[in-house]
Amino acid sequence: MRIDVRRDDEGRFLASIPELGCVRASGDTEAAALRNVKCIALQVLADMVDCGEDVPVQLEYLFGQ
Repeated sequence: MRIDVRRDDEGRFLASIPELGCVRASGDTEAAALRNVKCIALQVLADMVDCGEDVPVQLEYLFGQ
């Protein structure tokens, strides 16, 4: 999965995961934004598995679907 990171006009870093459209996070540093978006992505993916939803193809091997 790809993680996109950019810097906003105020200097904060914004990270998103396009394959999980709702997963976005920010941080004061690039490392913090990456860490934050990964934490959110893990929760979203866990919720998807718990609800029986299909996870993105790139992650099927992790979740045994």
